Amino acid sequence: MGNNSSGEAEPNDGSKPHVPNPEAIADAVLKLDHVHDALGHPRRRYLCYTLLERTEWSLTDLATNIAAWEGDVPEHEVRPDERTAVYVSLYHNHVPNLVERRVVAYDETTETLSAAENTQQVLAALEGIGASLNGAQETHARSEIDDESTR
Repeated sequence: MGNNSSGEAEPNDGSKPHVPNPEAIADAVLKLDHVHDALGHPRRRYLCYTLLERTEWSLTDLATNIAAWEGDVPEHEVRPDERTAVYVSLYHNHVPNLVERRVVAYDETTETLSAAENTQQVLAALEGIGASLNGAQETHARSEIDDESTR
């Protein structure tokens, strides 16, 4: 039998082998690749986890949070050189990667990141598989590591 307009195969009566609609496969693979590429690096995952809690971040704040997570220290203990190294990595690699995939929008003038049109797709994947990816990373990204009393 053939394929219906939604790209799903119609029931097969056994006379022909089932052949999925190539366009439906391509769309599904692209969507999966899109999410995989967005989540393929720990810093990009961390950035996406942060969007679950707050929809706008300055690049400096995000670099500080990631450096704190990677160094397993409170934000106020992140050294300037550590923050700068993460900032450069985000600015030149990870943010452009996510901007290209329309997961985040980046405002050059204010150096702020915010959700974009594909954010929800990636966040849904994170919510569905978050703990199996890196539960500690998610917990850190979704919480305030610095308590006001420690400053």
